[in-house]
Amino acid sequence: MENARQLLVKSRKMALEAGEILRDGFGRLKSGDVALKGFGDYVTAMDHASENLIINAIKKSYPNHRIYAEESGMDDQNSDYIWLIDPLDGTANYVHGIPWYSVSIAVQKKNRLLAGVVYHVEYNELFSAELGQGAFLNGKPIHVSHRESLDRAMLGTGFPWRSKPYIDAYVKTFHQMFFNAAGMRRMGSAAIDLSYVACGRLDGFWEMHLRPYDIGAGILLTQEAGGQITDFTGGSTHLNSGNIVAANPLVHRQLLEVTRKHLIKVPGIDSIQDCQ
Repeated sequence: MENARQLLVKSRKMALEAGEILRDGFGRLKSGDVALKGFGDYVTAMDHASENLIINAIKKSYPNHRIYAEESGMDDQNSDYIWLIDPLDGTANYVHGIPWYSVSIAVQKKNRLLAGVVYHVEYNELFSAELGQGAFLNGKPIHVSHRESLDRAMLGTGFPWRSKPYIDAYVKTFHQMFFNAAGMRRMGSAAIDLSYVACGRLDGFWEMHLRPYDIGAGILLTQEAGGQITDFTGGSTHLNSGNIVAANPLVHRQLLEVTRKHLIKVPGIDSIQDCQ
């Protein structure tokens, strides 16, 4: 069995090195460096360079481990260990010169997250967590907020651009959250959003149909920081389905009341995504 601490140390090193690649390219993209994978879905040369660095480092240290990365997908290794890699979370921000993007790396064994790192590059903030050992920001312990009510909560979310058929249900959810919460933010990187829940800057976050590499590290960070994460029903399919509600325990209960009301009976909304 791999040592979780060693996996975390390796993840930190890779995230920082990948972040240097992204920082060097930020604001310097040329027309040939940017492509569209789909409507509104960008990929850049920096995505690929960051991902290649991370994958090569994993293969060197853990050649038998499985890898699921945003740009190259799932490899064919047969292993209990899976690395979940988003080499550039917030690519649309990156392309448009908005300094709100991150590197996200997580390791799981048999669906149990062991280590996770989110590097908020332009702010030089390295969030990290190891199973059972707490969550940290630049080496200092962090904890979710202690706000008790939705009317005092600052919430984060993301528009369902991958799941446009569900926009009406999402808007109903957004509408109720908007009128009941103290504030709302949509910042464009789910990995950072979850990290902000973990350190108490956001009191809660919800989004639908995210990928495991978007949220793997953020899930562990939030849990290790004392937060609660479920799917829209309060169940545990969130890593696979990408339907996620994350918050401190008191606010989480109130968010679930809204998602249960508007989202759980929508046909197809709980479909499992392509994790493994």
